[in-house]
Amino acid sequence: MFLKILAHPIFANLNYHMPMIVDLSHPIVMLEGENGSGKSTLLHSIHYALKGEQVDGFVYRWVDEKGQASDGPKPPKTYLFDAEAHNPRMQLEFFKDNPEMVEFLQMASHGQVMLAMFQENFPGLPEGTYLLLDEPEMALSQSNQRRILKMLFELADKKKFRIICATHSPILINASETYVINLDRHQNKNVADMSMGVQGASTIQ
Repeated sequence: MFLKILAHPIFANLNYHMPMIVDLSHPIVMLEGENGSGKSTLLHSIHYALKGEQVDGFVYRWVDEKGQASDGPKPPKTYLFDAEAHNPRMQLEFFKDNPEMVEFLQMASHGQVMLAMFQENFPGLPEGTYLLLDEPEMALSQSNQRRILKMLFELADKKKFRIICATHSPILINASETYVINLDRHQNKNVADMSMGVQGASTIQ
């Protein structure tokens, strides 16, 4: 399954060449790239396409491996999780009828809350769900990033999930079982330039 993006206002602003062909044929796909490279934009665009939503300036087609028009997945069950926007600790009002959950959210660290999402919430989604994750490693230690990677493999294997993840985590990106789309291979004018210094060098005058 391939998503062919014919037009997109943000990608055009980033000097991406259109059409952009995105290979989503793999069970677990990682979107890799610098800050501002368009990972979250692409993740949300995939979400719109899976749901069949029309967004101003975003024109796409589903195509097969030969580039021929395709209907795309149907009917897809999609769940988009943004680790920053969907932090349950910042939305306690949604759990007002569950005092135990409120107590847990108030006592637990951000990382513990994230692990709970992987252990308890995501496995409850329907079989065959397209799970889209924006930086799920946020607030997690390296050991816990390995734990959620194992959980992603289990969701793909046991519940036939298709998982697409925007991430900076080398642990998620370098796993041999994942397919990586590197957005830094596109010309992009929205990433940090050399005026911010290089790794190991001071930028303080």
